[in-house]
Amino acid sequence: MEDKKYILTIDFGTQSVRTIIFDTDGNEIAKAKAEYDKPYFSPKPGYCEQDPNYYYKYMLITTNEVARQAPEALKQVKTFGITCFRDTPVFLDENLEVVRPSILWLDQRQAKLEEKLPLVLRGIFTLVGMKDVVALNMKRTPAIWLQENEPENWKRIHKYVPLSTYLIYKLTGRLADSPANCTGHFPINFRKRKWRKDTDFQGLVFRIPNKLLPELVDIGEVIGTITEEASKESGLPAGITLYSTGSDKGSETIGAGAKPLTMASISYGTASSIEVMMEKYIEPSPFLPAYSAPIPGYYQTEVQVYRGYWMIAWFLREFAQGESAEAAIIDIASEELLNKKMLSIPPGSDGLVLQPFWGPGLDKPEARGAVVGWTDTHTRMHLYRAIVEGIAYELRDGLENIERKARLKIEEIRVSGGGSNSAAICQITADIFGIPVVRVENSEAASVGTAIAVGLADGTFSSLEEATKKMVKVRDRFEVNEENHKRYDYLFNKVYKRLFPRLSSIYKSIREYDNEFSSDE
Repeated sequence: MEDKKYILTIDFGTQSVRTIIFDTDGNEIAKAKAEYDKPYFSPKPGYCEQDPNYYYKYMLITTNEVARQAPEALKQVKTFGITCFRDTPVFLDENLEVVRPSILWLDQRQAKLEEKLPLVLRGIFTLVGMKDVVALNMKRTPAIWLQENEPENWKRIHKYVPLSTYLIYKLTGRLADSPANCTGHFPINFRKRKWRKDTDFQGLVFRIPNKLLPELVDIGEVIGTITEEASKESGLPAGITLYSTGSDKGSETIGAGAKPLTMASISYGTASSIEVMMEKYIEPSPFLPAYSAPIPGYYQTEVQVYRGYWMIAWFLREFAQGESAEAAIIDIASEELLNKKMLSIPPGSDGLVLQPFWGPGLDKPEARGAVVGWTDTHTRMHLYRAIVEGIAYELRDGLENIERKARLKIEEIRVSGGGSNSAAICQITADIFGIPVVRVENSEAASVGTAIAVGLADGTFSSLEEATKKMVKVRDRFEVNEENHKRYDYLFNKVYKRLFPRLSSIYKSIREYDNEFSSDE
């Protein structure tokens, strides 16, 4: 009997890691997930750090469990892929040992920018209206923070690499990565898929010398194979081939089955984002790049709500202790109970409109959160629904910007991430966008997308269309409720889109207040 073909994927998330073996019809043959006991620790308020070996340790739990579940299928695995959360550097010394814990993408620390950009560059950024955007980018760059606050550690750093690179190194012995994994505060040219020179503007902004950065392996090419040492630790066969694919958000877009140009993909995760995949390189905003897709020949234009569905956890912590206790009694998730109660609030939250800038995005560096329209009739559940609606409003604003720039029209939205588990949230999304929303059967969209990318690289699939047809199955579809859309369209155009331009100067005053009066941590 002819051997079946299987593909293995490892997905490192902010909260957990999972390893899955797929067949070529998208079925999960084996799956193991490990929740991190402590996703990060905070030496100071707002700091988020973790030892990169922590993620590898939890990965070993899942790989060994998959080996136990499906030993025969694992013997037939020849290729695999890794996907990982983004913008989390690992700092390595000359022996490739970890110098200090990684600074996660969630981290809120900012550098003081004691060393300024060259005067000419400062003038150019001021002229084109990008001074604040560039300044925020620099303040959020871990390399600059280390140079200012831990100069001795900075001197010890021999390699400065994405977390995905380090995990690849642990498995294959090669310190290399895909360009699609280098999203965030790294000086990469996504259009050309190579590092910027130290003298390019991005090199001057991020201040990470080229000599510290890892080797890049073009998307779809072989990075390496699992070493004997990694095989003994992980239970995975030595010699299986790792292909260069991409990060979590980009892989989710492919795993959700979002066709290039006609479909958008929303990830309702800790950070929420909307992406459109296309062959053209289209930047969502000036100086904010489109990213390399996890498959060759495509880019992904993305708009992100930085704090996204983290705001649900914030609401639970600050306002919903009663619902959390009630949910525990009836044995359901707190979010599920909130989403049920949210249905008692009408679309539009009786005129309560929220801007979801609990953490500012790079395109709106001065932004703060705002809730407008309060009356004495509004309740906590109005605020909860306004959070859900506000995130969708901002993503719609981002999609309309992408559509204008790329001269395209999106016909369908695919959703993934924790928020997509709620039918109520999916329906609200369809009604706000005025576009049908589709959920797929497998909620592990990043893993499915990685399997598709590997299958295209190793020749299992002849095209993205074939791979999507085989690997992605539709669960349900949410059509637009036109009456609800009419309400949302009014609030979006008459209220939401007008808020930021009118509040921007006020946000800048608040930022100046913080700079003047906030105490240093």
